[in-house]
Amino acid sequence: MRRALWRLGVGLALAAALLFAADRAFPPDLSRAAPGGELRAAGGRLLAALPAEGGVWRLAATPAEVSPDLLALLIAAEDRRFYSHPGVDPLALLRAAAQWAANGRVISGGSTLTMQVARLLEPRPRTLPAKAVEILRAFQLEARFSKREILGLWLTLAPQGGNLEGVRAGALAWFGRDAGTLSVAESALLLALARQPSLRPDRAPEAARAARDSLLAARTAGAAGISEADRLAALATPLPEARRPMPNLAPHLARELAGRGGRVTTTLDAALQAAAESLAAEARAALPDRASVALVFAEHGSGAIRALVGGAFGEEPRAGALDLTRAVRSPGSALKPLLYAMAFDLGLARPGTLLADLPERFGAYAPENFDRGFAGQVTAAEALRRSLNLPAVALLSRIGPGDFAALLALGGAPPRLPRAATEASLPLALGGAGVTLRELAGLYSALGAGGVAVRLSALPEGPGPAEAVRLFGPRAAAEVAGLLARPFPGGGPEGIAWKTGTSWGGRDALAIGFDRRHVVAVWIGRPDGTPIPGATGRHLALPVLARAFALLPPAPIPPERVVPVAAALPPPPADRLRLLFPPPGARLAAGEGPLVIRAAGGRRPLTFLVDGAPIESQPARREAAFTPPGPGFHRITVLDADGVAASAEVRFERRE
Repeated sequence: MRRALWRLGVGLALAAALLFAADRAFPPDLSRAAPGGELRAAGGRLLAALPAEGGVWRLAATPAEVSPDLLALLIAAEDRRFYSHPGVDPLALLRAAAQWAANGRVISGGSTLTMQVARLLEPRPRTLPAKAVEILRAFQLEARFSKREILGLWLTLAPQGGNLEGVRAGALAWFGRDAGTLSVAESALLLALARQPSLRPDRAPEAARAARDSLLAARTAGAAGISEADRLAALATPLPEARRPMPNLAPHLARELAGRGGRVTTTLDAALQAAAESLAAEARAALPDRASVALVFAEHGSGAIRALVGGAFGEEPRAGALDLTRAVRSPGSALKPLLYAMAFDLGLARPGTLLADLPERFGAYAPENFDRGFAGQVTAAEALRRSLNLPAVALLSRIGPGDFAALLALGGAPPRLPRAATEASLPLALGGAGVTLRELAGLYSALGAGGVAVRLSALPEGPGPAEAVRLFGPRAAAEVAGLLARPFPGGGPEGIAWKTGTSWGGRDALAIGFDRRHVVAVWIGRPDGTPIPGATGRHLALPVLARAFALLPPAPIPPERVVPVAAALPPPPADRLRLLFPPPGARLAAGEGPLVIRAAGGRRPLTFLVDGAPIESQPARREAAFTPPGPGFHRITVLDADGVAASAEVRFERRE
């Protein structure tokens, strides 16, 4: 007897070991449960859904995310002993076998919800061997997951007609609602579709109604705790007539973040995102063919992007694939406020400083104003407000294009130079390099945040205040903000500081604005870069910017402080000897006539030298003209009466 018991024990132990080894060698394949992507707003609202592999709309679901009525009906209709059996219900299997024997065909399958999950994970033909595999898989699932986790798998995988899987996808497609808010009638229809996905209400409405109503039979409804009044009301509820589109707000950002998989929570505001997309669509309708609108809304204190429109297009099928907030485009004059802020911060100018808006050549570069006219002597404040080109280029020549480019890069917007360029040059002041709309919005956020730039991000874990960098001091930022704060030409919210930009040929029309809390950037143009005749930032983008700020809660910046002309450069910095032109590292043309060297500061008389040899100059003047020597590198030097020197090494080139 003992030997027999010992052999039985050994046999059972070996069987258990084999089962354990088989379980580990052949675990359930959960790959089909991989959901599609979800983009969610800061408050948790679903903004956009992305299909799973194979183009299937499958969204992960948990019991807590679906209607209690749906869960109760599911258990009552499919597996009333779900919470007590180990994955297989022997009573249900015996009942199914007896019905099969009595009727010669399958009346009920006897499958538990766990067995259904096994079949959904690994679909097989309905055969006895397949049923045996389902039973084994059910035991494996029960050993690995809790009952609520198994319910979650069923809720994620249940077919809902066509390429819909899971009750959350079904609720959105058939009712345009979240699964947690489904009524009794809606819950019953989704469960009926899980049984027979071909009975879609848009294609077989009568059959779909009959399948739904059978789930609402008195016995099932009673077991689910549904009152008779609610059951009768559900039976009288009409079915949906058509399938609804899946949520698709912020589609460009959804595609950008698709690689993260699953649910991605962003900093976007759902209501603002919807309003921004409507605004962009309305603005797009009034634009020429193939033109588009891109928008960025952000908070400059935190860097959180609150709404993002990558492009509003017409009917072109592939046009919407490009996120134009990330496209590198010319900013036109939109960089000038940053240039003036840097100049104010360095003490090179103040709002009341007089600047010359007169014809001037900077080597081979001869900038002009947009209207091809000149204003003469103007204050820096007026030059910025009127977006005059010559004063901006002159300021950049004093700052140095390389230093300004470094400041832009520090603020998260490294300027992309033209293909043939090796370093930043004076055209940078007028948009002669590329940035993205997101980067431009980030730069302007520094003007609204006291000179501190924070990289903009649509993710809560993105760059924040801890990674902020100071671009210039708070006084310079406040001065520029005050100069740019003025009413919108066509009316709109007050207390907004704004600037426009137009790239060469009307390829890009921009308007960027900020208040004490928000920064908004607008781009209008054609994705392929072809010009829009007559397009300017003021006429195309600025009205959209005014409407965009109307969508935000008011946060006006303080009224502008009027800075008198007397508040120009203080004497000590102004007296410092400086070589204004040519700048260090400049490439200049040889053989194209006289070149004018310009200096500032220092005690006169000044002496000008080229490669150490003096050139003719007038003692009372701070400039001297000379004919450039032949091609090559040469050193330009200016000496004042105190022996202070300022120099720049430049290169002269012979140009064809």
